[in-house]
Amino acid sequence: MNRRTPLLALILAFFVVSILAAQHSENNGPYKILKRANVGGEGNWDYIWADVAGRRLYIPRRAPALPPGAEGPASPIRTRLTIFNLDTLEPAGEIPGVGGNGAVVDPKSGHGFTSSKPISMFDTKTMKLIKTIDVNPAMFQPDGILFDAFNQHVYVFSHPTKDAMVIDAKDGTVLGNVDLGGVPEEGVPDGKGTVYVVMQDAQGGVAVVDARTMKTTTHYPFGDKGGGCNGLALDVKNQVLFAACARSGAETTQAPPPGPPQPTHPQMVILSAKDGKILTTLPLAGGSDGAAFNPATMEAFSSHGNGTMTIVKETSPTTFAVEQNLDTMNFARTNAFDSKTGHLFVMAEERGPAPPTPPGGRAGRGAAIPGSFTILMIGK
Repeated sequence: MNRRTPLLALILAFFVVSILAAQHSENNGPYKILKRANVGGEGNWDYIWADVAGRRLYIPRRAPALPPGAEGPASPIRTRLTIFNLDTLEPAGEIPGVGGNGAVVDPKSGHGFTSSKPISMFDTKTMKLIKTIDVNPAMFQPDGILFDAFNQHVYVFSHPTKDAMVIDAKDGTVLGNVDLGGVPEEGVPDGKGTVYVVMQDAQGGVAVVDARTMKTTTHYPFGDKGGGCNGLALDVKNQVLFAACARSGAETTQAPPPGPPQPTHPQMVILSAKDGKILTTLPLAGGSDGAAFNPATMEAFSSHGNGTMTIVKETSPTTFAVEQNLDTMNFARTNAFDSKTGHLFVMAEERGPAPPTPPGGRAGRGAAIPGSFTILMIGK
């Protein structure tokens, strides 16, 4: 028995190491966190935007909104557009009073826009507000935002009105609204006159917009494949769309079973941009709130609020596989892609313990830890 003890210990150690390796295998891949920049600063955030030409990173920050009808003292948190160096993540300036959910930049005109109410138009060189743009109709609530270099148009998406306001980036003129036929979240242009917008509805889908006529020409429904979709990316060369969805469609088309809520099954719906044919679906490590595609490496990315990022490899126009699930930072749900370096960016803040979940209610979030807001640079 004494002679067997070292052997048994060795076998036991082998299994322990194997289990630990399996638990951490999701981070065994080509991508890693290259840099963590603790930039601090308080305030809510949503989207992040990488200005590849100007080498700037834009993150709007704003005070938490009070619930409808609620009254209380004004928040001490300043609304502002924070700007960082895209290569070093050092602060590069800010524009006070300019908030909203997201920002985009037209490198040709040097004009930037935020999805705020009213919409803000700013000068990227002077970092000064140029003007504000009223939204129409009054119930329009700016959320997602997209810039299409094809005709220098900015698209601002609204959930309640299920449409997009189109603005000429050259002078800030409102050109009209596009009826999208669903709740829009993220959009992506092909650079040739077509814009694709993913729908956040219970049954997901993609609206196809003609950038010339500003009309929705068709919809690609996902059926039972996916719903609650927030991220969309495009392989322009092979005309492949990557829709990152928070849940599988089976859970949106069937009555919920009795008992406690069942876990969702986030997945990426991969489809043809030509006709909407679904090519495959792949599991995601969390509920997505942003997607990107790198044509140089043929990889799609989906970032999640549970602190993970899924990387999908496209080995052919019809063959796809999950390449890696990378741990990032809890609440790092949206992302930006730098096509020059191949780097991705996410951001989040640390939070304290979450409060107890009320019976039948939604889980809450702990209070933000002051000064913990951090930007992550991800790459190979």
